[in-house]
Amino acid sequence: MSLGVLLAAALALMTVDHRAGANSPLSPLRTAGAELFGAAESAGAGFVRPIGRFFETMTAAPDAQRRIDALRAENQRLRRDLTAQALDRQHSAELGRLLGVAGIAGYRLVPAQVIARRGTPGFEEAVQLDVGSADGVRSEMTVLNGDGLVGRVVQVSTSTSTVVLLSDPASAAGARLEGSNEIGVVHGVGQNGRLLRFRLLDSTAQVVPGRRIVSFGSQRGAPYVAGVPIGVVEHVEATPGELTRIAYARPYADLTALDVVGVVVQAPRRNPRDAVLPDVPREGADGGA
Repeated sequence: MSLGVLLAAALALMTVDHRAGANSPLSPLRTAGAELFGAAESAGAGFVRPIGRFFETMTAAPDAQRRIDALRAENQRLRRDLTAQALDRQHSAELGRLLGVAGIAGYRLVPAQVIARRGTPGFEEAVQLDVGSADGVRSEMTVLNGDGLVGRVVQVSTSTSTVVLLSDPASAAGARLEGSNEIGVVHGVGQNGRLLRFRLLDSTAQVVPGRRIVSFGSQRGAPYVAGVPIGVVEHVEATPGELTRIAYARPYADLTALDVVGVVVQAPRRNPRDAVLPDVPREGADGGA
């Protein structure tokens, strides 16, 4: 009965309020109720909304983590692609310099890449190449890069070969001063390949810092072909009373950071002499405007 009475009263009030319109005597009561219930709804929404957002975040977390992982993987792939492109450009530039040297001197080359730095019995400084007998490589062949002489082949398998670097203390190569017939022998002295010892056979030979050295060549071009740039004299040792003269040269090829090289499988018909030597830097070229 109480519920029926309340429902009847509510219907009566709604009817009166509706018919009276804007002049309804219940307008103040309706306004107060709207303010009261509006405040309650706002308070409830402010309390419930963070909880809803929390549950939405928890529900969406696995998808978000998957997106983050996908973005990280994509970033890593892009970094690898950029690194590979940079390496490809570097390899292309080195190969271009190498082929330029071969074209000027008339060397017939097999391009190769250094795949490991390794020791070999009797030698301290050697590297392994990714070419071998299947590519026409044999023992006692000259190895160079776009900058200068690197070393000689000492061991060959079907698909790889081992090269002793010019910087090895047990290595020796015939050499000649540019623009002359003064000859001698270049030896490695260690020091991470930074210097080479050049022992001139004539103790009275005129040699000063800045003079350039090229390979003298061996019989039939084995193990060294003629005309390959070796290095630049940095200082000359005083050797009074001795039959030879000693100078120390900085090698053209960076023997500690080798990548693209070439194995000379056929020597040129004519000695290129000094044709492959790089240009001498002009004084003041780096002085600016």
